[in-house]
Order: sequence, then C-alpha cells, then structure tokens
Amino acid sequence: MTFGPCGGVRPDGQCEMRAGPCIFGDVVPWSGELTEPPPVTAPLVLTDFSCLPFDEKDVAATAALLAPSCDAVLVGEHQNRPDFPPTLMGALLLDAGVTPWITLSCRDRNRVVLEQELRGLRQIGVTTAMCVTGDGRAYDVRPDVTQTFDLDGPRLVSLAASLGVAAAVPETPTAPPVAARPRRLVEKQRAGAGIAVLNHVPFPYMVADFMTAARAAGLTIPVIAAVAVFTDELSAAVLQGLPGLELDPAVTETVLGAADPVAAGIDAAVEEARRLLSIDGVAGVNVSGLASASGTRVGAEIKAEVGRRIQAQTASLNR
Repeated sequence: MTFGPCGGVRPDGQCEMRAGPCIFGDVVPWSGELTEPPPVTAPLVLTDFSCLPFDEKDVAATAALLAPSCDAVLVGEHQNRPDFPPTLMGALLLDAGVTPWITLSCRDRNRVVLEQELRGLRQIGVTTAMCVTGDGRAYDVRPDVTQTFDLDGPRLVSLAASLGVAAAVPETPTAPPVAARPRRLVEKQRAGAGIAVLNHVPFPYMVADFMTAARAAGLTIPVIAAVAVFTDELSAAVLQGLPGLELDPAVTETVLGAADPVAAGIDAAVEEARRLLSIDGVAGVNVSGLASASGTRVGAEIKAEVGRRIQAQTASLNR
C-alpha cells in the first residue's frame, strides 16, 4: 500500500494485518495524475446485495426483490466468500433489472486483471465500481492462495477514472487517525473518485462532524452514509466485526430486546436514515448489513422494506 492509511486501523492504532502500529502516521497525499471523474448520480437508496454464491437464479430472485426499493445495489467482495467474477455478476444484475455497483478489490487481482474487469464492466453498461484496497485474507481462509495487492484503493480509483468508470470509494470516519479521515477522502477525490460511501458509525453526529471537516478540506463529491440494518445477534455482530465499526449500544439493546426484533430493527434503520439524510452533504444512504441470520433472502426482504420506507419518507418530505 502506498497511499495509506487504510480503513482497517484498529481503535488503538494497531494494524489489522500484523502485530504493531499502522505504519502510516498521517494521510499520504495523492501524488499521481489528477483525473476528472466521470459524472455519477448519487442514489437515494443504495442497498447491500447478498445472495447464494454461484447461483444465477438466486441472483435474479434477490435482485427482483430489491429492485423496487432502491436506486442501486452494492455488490461486495469478501475474502471468505467468493462469487461470480465482477463482469459476469454485473451482467446478471443488469439483466435482472437493477443498477449494480460492483466492488473491485486489489487483494486477488493484479493490475492487468483489474484493468480487464474495469473495461469489461464499462462494456456491458456498469458505470460505477466500488474501488477498494480490500481486506487481507485471514490466516485460516484459503492458506494455499496468495494475495496480490499490485495496487491500493486510490491507485485503483485513478485507473477506473482514466477508463471512464465512475469510482466510488469507502471511508471510515471512526478509524484512526480520526481527525485525518476527512482529508483522506479528499485525497481519494484528487485521485479521481466520483462519490463516497461512508462506513457506519454509532451516532449520526459523527457523520455530521465528518462532513463539516471534509467540506472545509475541499470535498465536493456526493457522499452516501451507511444505515446499519440488523434484527438479531448475528447480523449485529457482523456489523461490528471489522475495525472502526460499531453500533449504538442503546439502539442495539432496544432492537435485540424487543418482542419483535425484526420490526424494531426496521424501525431503527429507517430512523437512522432520516437523521443521516438531514445532514448537509449527505446525498443518500447505504442500506447496509446482513439484516438477518435467517438467510440472504430473508435479509433481502428486510432491507427491501427499509428501502421502501426511506423512499416513502423522503417523498413525503419533498411534497
């Protein structure tokens, strides 16, 4: 990694990949070409897409379930859960009637393959790619497989923008160095990022503080804030499983202790979305998370209901 620090710095400043502190004491300024990003329209609702791996029928069924409730779906890439190649997944989702944002990580692809995927996505009509360095593979997950990291997130952003693909980028407002995270996002903008998706935070005021600092530092691209969707212990644990990510303890206790945790989880997510969308500079929300331990289809149904309510709530406010 050249342009650090990544979003996985632990709360105590330790690296998530090895023993010892993060080697980046501060944000490394972008020093490559300044690329004008392709235009991108911010979705009001961007929903995490999860389905059974390597199952074309489940891709279509899950997409059909989510399509009316969101403007685009965010297809993640997980170190322990491989699925169809990005270009194929993009084509399947387009055929199913949803707008896909496909995640490309630098963990498993060298520079040549990343360029191939970006060109392929553009060729089939996928206009936005989520460009990330990628989580390192855990020591006990496919130990026979090497990791690549020819590029890091900002350099992948620059490559995507140079090929005419709108690059979406993540940022974690709560990861150390917290005060430098707004500036880190501005450096990704300088590399060619066209839109940002923030990882979820426990309290909306943290997003408001982040946005104020980022705008002051020169951020002009639209920002999507994450809404944590959980309805049981497992889906809550997944949302807190990475460094820098946590949930509001009071909301978590209320949802998990409710007589109907599913209804309570949906209500909590819609309320969080309302508060996030009231923040200056937040253009939309990412309906994020597993949502349920009962399988991807149940999780999709829950996220679809959250998306529908956000759409209805926003339409009511705009009347």
